[in-house]
Amino acid sequence: RDLCAMSFLWGEAAHISIEFKDQKNLKTVSYENEQGKIEHLYLFPGDVPIAGKVHVNLKKKKKLEHLGVKIELLGHIEMLFDRGNPYEMLQLVKELDHAGEITASKSYSFEFGNCPKNHETYNGHNVRLRYFLRVKITRHMAYDITKTVDFAVQNVMPDPEINNSIKMEVGIEDCLHIEFEYNKCKYHLDDVVVGKIFFLLVRIKIKHMEIVIIRRESTGAGPTTYSESENIAKFEIMDGAPVRGESIPIRLFLSPYNLTPTMKNVHNKFTVKYYLNLVLVDEEDRRYFKQQEIILRRKRISGKKILTTKLEGKQ
Repeated sequence: RDLCAMSFLWGEAAHISIEFKDQKNLKTVSYENEQGKIEHLYLFPGDVPIAGKVHVNLKKKKKLEHLGVKIELLGHIEMLFDRGNPYEMLQLVKELDHAGEITASKSYSFEFGNCPKNHETYNGHNVRLRYFLRVKITRHMAYDITKTVDFAVQNVMPDPEINNSIKMEVGIEDCLHIEFEYNKCKYHLDDVVVGKIFFLLVRIKIKHMEIVIIRRESTGAGPTTYSESENIAKFEIMDGAPVRGESIPIRLFLSPYNLTPTMKNVHNKFTVKYYLNLVLVDEEDRRYFKQQEIILRRKRISGKKILTTKLEGKQ
């Protein structure tokens, strides 16, 4: 408590900033942080090195005594209900400076070369997967000086060797019998879902029909698993009563929606799945539906370039 009070009264002796290599040409993506504000994070493919420079700028003091300067690359999975105890899936450390004195503003180069980042950055309802750099100047009898900067990771996946079509039937005995077909079961995030719906028997009055894209996020394992579903998009494919023998085409573009790749059992902590939900509504507003899981993957690195060259992280 005394060290915190001293830091508050006198201010920190130095300011740390982190600059990524070739930062002005990096793409960025937007994420909502814990406070509900939009953050722009620099974006990296999962298989590239993370490199750059750490700048330490002295403030009022002419020198800074320290016990060492280090930088960490960390990957955490944080649960909403237990944010204070993250699961550490990745930790790499590099020593930037041994114990001694910093007598003028100084820069350190760093590179984490062999650091496979196999899982994408994810910001869900109850779980968050994040990557970040943390610089720490350790001091004796004084408050440590730290700087944390998050960055985003995306991973491109190859096209699947096998990608079968989906064919299913929906029926209510003596009332309704339809077949629907989707052209494949695995899609990339910029793909188009193409399909058809065939009405073989129609004895109830259908008012309209829609397809809903559902994201289901599951956290925990076994009996403690908690799942939460979210409707990402709703697409009306028919308005009015169909007749027997009618065929309705489906063409649903995925790119406008905020989708992520399917994530299965990430470090036994969470899973993210996607479903196409076919919904029929009759004139009495009764709903009939059939869900089908689809597998999503990333075919290209998304994100965009911004004009500013510095994005501040968290202190």
